[in-house]
Amino acid sequence: MTRLRSAAVTGSFAVQDADELTQLTAFLDEYRTAIDATLDGLTEEQARRRLVPSATTLLGLLCHVAFVETVWFGQTVTGTSRAELGIPESVEESFRPSDDDTVASVRARYREVCARSRRAIAGLGPDDVVRGRGRPVTVRWLHLQVLKELAHHSGHADILREQILATG
Repeated sequence: MTRLRSAAVTGSFAVQDADELTQLTAFLDEYRTAIDATLDGLTEEQARRRLVPSATTLLGLLCHVAFVETVWFGQTVTGTSRAELGIPESVEESFRPSDDDTVASVRARYREVCARSRRAIAGLGPDDVVRGRGRPVTVRWLHLQVLKELAHHSGHADILREQILATG
């Protein structure tokens, strides 16, 4: 039975009674949007500003979550190598934007990666198993792994953005 939802209810709250995969996707999409939005209105310098001892920057975080999506929804689902997918071999490298990267180009790339992630698992159910990285994992687990990564890095991004905006 389909229930009518209020037009004001959005995101994960709009799918509280939906199937599991719809709910997991709604949570992923909320975090995808949130981490992307941390670059809203920032200059190139602000997006690359280092405020912590590590190489972590807001632009670098978006590069990294694009890497995460590609590893889990690309490599794990398809078995395609990192080289073929055009991503770094190491996690550390994934945080480093190239000199040619801009806020606009990294955001566009991230949005395309997210769209590719959705296409990679289209038609699969939460209990379906993929083996692209050698070890079998369920589609449910993939969603939860990427959700964990996005939630973790969204927190970092929120704090960095707050610091950047406070200092101008």
